[in-house]
Amino acid sequence: MPWSTREVAELAGTTVNTVRHYHRAGLLEEPERLSNGYKQYSARHLVRLLQIRRLRDIGVPLVQIEAVGSSGGATPAEALLAIDADLAASIERLQRARAEIRAILDGSTATDVPAGFEDVASRLTPSERSLMLVYSQLYDESAMTDLKHMVDAEPEDTDAEFEALTADADDATRQRIAEVFAPQLAQHLADYPWLLEPTEHLSKSAPVTQQAFVETYLELYNEAQLDVLARAAALAVALPPAPTPPPSPEPPA
Repeated sequence: MPWSTREVAELAGTTVNTVRHYHRAGLLEEPERLSNGYKQYSARHLVRLLQIRRLRDIGVPLVQIEAVGSSGGATPAEALLAIDADLAASIERLQRARAEIRAILDGSTATDVPAGFEDVASRLTPSERSLMLVYSQLYDESAMTDLKHMVDAEPEDTDAEFEALTADADDATRQRIAEVFAPQLAQHLADYPWLLEPTEHLSKSAPVTQQAFVETYLELYNEAQLDVLARAAALAVALPPAPTPPPSPEPPA
């Protein structure tokens, strides 16, 4: 006896809406209709529904089910290998996410810095953490590695006065703080020349990057802080980098 849509859906362990979706996707052929217009499903429809459900249970996306095989056909190895690779990547991504969540719960990492910056998060101010998140969308992986090295190299006690700087800070205060920042910035420019011409390290177009930089800095820093950053950059370009200390002499054999 033929089955109705509801009955075949129930037998296949799915829903009427799902059966209709498979029809629209071309995965399940339309059955014949009775004179009253009701569909009548046969065993082949039930078998096909069970095949689709089996493939869905092992993670095959709907768009790939036809490539993997329909009733009576062999399963192409190439399609399955591609799906297996996708599943492996998903598993790896989920495992990384679980590891990071465990680290957050243990208090050993932070959620407001890019991946890889967890061990230097404590050295960053709230504004710098926000900047690093934005940078991670604008710079490539190599540039982000350099930025992390820069954070590691900076003295830990240089940011407090800058962060506390008010918008009405006087000129002398601005200049003094800029002069504190300039030597370290000059060293960064010497160690990482791409900072002056970062085009090859951008993951977005130059106009998009520039707009993101401008909007982010205007949001994070007040007028006096922006002035200090501009002064420090001008000073740094004019300053020579600190000389590299000579290597320690080797002890006599």
